[in-house]
Amino acid sequence: MNTALESTSSSDRHTPDSVLTLAAYLEIALEKGKQVVMMRRDDDCFAVYVGDPSDEDGKLSSHGTISTAVAEELLGLTQVGLNRLTVGDQTYRFFRSFTYISDGGAVVFAPT
Repeated sequence: MNTALESTSSSDRHTPDSVLTLAAYLEIALEKGKQVVMMRRDDDCFAVYVGDPSDEDGKLSSHGTISTAVAEELLGLTQVGLNRLTVGDQTYRFFRSFTYISDGGAVVFAPT
């Protein structure tokens, strides 16, 4: 199954901030050949990392936090499995999955 999120910046349609946020993190992950990992820190925010969560010897690189509202919107706009996101003229393809890191759940966005 494939989810397409078509976003534009025209005046009649507004790209949600959550989509712009995910696109920015996907750019970082693509540059580093890694994945975006999102983990709940507390009730108000999620920590965002870039790295390979399956590499037990590798360390995830911290890239700040996002609000729970933004994280929940991202989860609502994407689905487990293959997704496609278009922001302006840039299209991102990624696979969303779940994993456990240090006994906690994590959402993984892996560029494809």
